[in-house]
Amino acid sequence: MPKIYFFISLVLLLGSCKENASETVAGQTSDWNVMVDKFPKKITLSPKAMELVAEWKEYKELEISFDRLYTVENTEDLILVIEELIEKQKLFEKSVYPKELDIPQVKGRQKVFKTYILKIKGNLAYRQDPQNSIEEMIEAFNIMRDQFNVVVNNTLPQDLISNEEN
Repeated sequence: MPKIYFFISLVLLLGSCKENASETVAGQTSDWNVMVDKFPKKITLSPKAMELVAEWKEYKELEISFDRLYTVENTEDLILVIEELIEKQKLFEKSVYPKELDIPQVKGRQKVFKTYILKIKGNLAYRQDPQNSIEEMIEAFNIMRDQFNVVVNNTLPQDLISNEEN
């Protein structure tokens, strides 16, 4: 009789462990799909800004890496995308900016973008939910792109902007 109880409990134990493992994997995948759907969309550049950044290789590579963020399916994918973004951002930071965009307003927004990328990396390292940090990073990237639009659409002469005597 004790052998029967032992075998029954062993079968129940093995059967219950098997079902939980498959539910966990399915739950992680669906959570990440929901997160990607909640990400803010990228703002578009004006035609003038597109012309300006068309030859800027480092920016184009950063933008391609940034677009991969919207295809993330799980934590491992996100870690890889963030690592790639960090590398591309370093190259972008060291690159030669187009003359019109080589201003403190653009470089400052680029540093804010870098800060949020590193914040996401920290969230992932400490296994915290990166959702808010990702949304903040996307917002910082959009603000940087918006600054590109502002710079190229600015019709004021540079003398008026830099002259503080008026």
